[in-house]
Amino acid sequence: MDAGGNSLPSPSCPDGPKRRVCYYYDRGIAGVDYGEDHVMVPRRVDMAHALIRSYGLLGDMSRLRTRPATYDDISAFHDRGYADLLGSLTPEAFAGGGEAELTARSFNIGEPSKKEDPRSVDNPPIAGLWDYCCRYAGGSLAAARALAAGRHDIAINWSGGMHHACRDKASGFCYVNDIVLAIRELLAAFARVVYVDIDVHHGDGVETAFVDSGRVMTVSFHQGTTDFFPKGRGKLQDVGVGEGLYRAVNVPLHAGMDDEGYYGLFQPIMEKVMEVFQPEAIVMQCGGDSLSGDPLGSQNLSIAGHARCVRFMRSFNVPLLLLGGGGYTINHVAACWCYETAVALGKEIDDDIPQHCYDGYYQSQGYKLHYPVKKGLKNDNTNHHVTQTKNTVLRNLAELAAAPSVGLQVPAGGSIDAKALLCRRPPREDDDPMERLHRRCGELDERGFFTELGKRQLELELANKQEDGGQQTYIRDWSEPAKKHRSEKLYFKYCV
Repeated sequence: MDAGGNSLPSPSCPDGPKRRVCYYYDRGIAGVDYGEDHVMVPRRVDMAHALIRSYGLLGDMSRLRTRPATYDDISAFHDRGYADLLGSLTPEAFAGGGEAELTARSFNIGEPSKKEDPRSVDNPPIAGLWDYCCRYAGGSLAAARALAAGRHDIAINWSGGMHHACRDKASGFCYVNDIVLAIRELLAAFARVVYVDIDVHHGDGVETAFVDSGRVMTVSFHQGTTDFFPKGRGKLQDVGVGEGLYRAVNVPLHAGMDDEGYYGLFQPIMEKVMEVFQPEAIVMQCGGDSLSGDPLGSQNLSIAGHARCVRFMRSFNVPLLLLGGGGYTINHVAACWCYETAVALGKEIDDDIPQHCYDGYYQSQGYKLHYPVKKGLKNDNTNHHVTQTKNTVLRNLAELAAAPSVGLQVPAGGSIDAKALLCRRPPREDDDPMERLHRRCGELDERGFFTELGKRQLELELANKQEDGGQQTYIRDWSEPAKKHRSEKLYFKYCV
């Protein structure tokens, strides 16, 4: 397929053209804490950013200005009573009981997901809840506005992708549905938007928001067993209603799906979607819990297999918004989003992870960007199931081809000041708190080492005086350690 463009192909993206990419990062999200025992760790976004920085990719992208969403932005979709609760709730007020706790629970915040286990709270009343929601939602809105302004082809916000949040309640670790907000923003500039979800969980909040819309098609590839969250959603026969009939596409998968089988469904289905729906913009949720080894998912995708789907959607040369989502093995998720950033840029990056402030987190994967998938994991997706699923989805899409949307007029969205969305100059990266800590720890380690070395030298000199004819020296070995260690170490040897 000819994707157009005017630059040469790269090994990462053989479709050819590079894209004008803008990128959103808000370091304020890194400190958000869902709780000690909770699997959601927002710092994975900071890890991804640090990895992107260490590979030198930031200079290839425009940086979007950090701009949190406003109350009006959020209440444009979410129930105002729910938005008010998000803006006022604190952990202390919830812990105090009374009306604050009751109101929060009515919006599914602080409510145990398992009645028998009061600690199983998916959506805790975390500190700084409103600020957190405004920050990640603001990123997705800024990215959508950048695409609508027409000066960028791809926009990235890895802190977004909270696809479970409902209009009037939290769900599945998600409080505000930034995806719905972003799609609504895109609809002011584009006649049709397609939403693609490769998270292991069904994108239920987004589908529900647009289930009767003729201008938005939602496509979700997800684990679809009856006891998997969100229970009862994302069935093959769920195809939309009213004007949205056949514009909701669900591809339920069994456990153990591998790269080959996944792409064998993804490629023909998405090619047909693009043919019959002809979207003017794409929003892609790139949840990393469909990767092999995720504690909540049971799929077996590699980072390369996950990114292959991003690469395919990029090849259509349609404005593309890339968002994060799930993913709970944080080093795998950060590595995946870093690699997909490179894919968006049309660049290939080395498999060896550079030294940086989080490099120790990648020891378990050999300090490599691409870690091996699980061997011997049973794939419950039989050829019959895969073929039947694909044929059913393609038949449904053929129904849409027979009755395409007509008469859609783009509403007046007003002009967007593209320059105002961007940072005037690249944000400083040398003052990043984690980088400073990394440097400081290195300085302390080195200082402590030489202190210890001095003590040892004194001991040796004393021993030399006491030993008749004995001589001891030390040798400094400044050779670069093996790459697999990925940390700067000093090797010293003592000999007689």
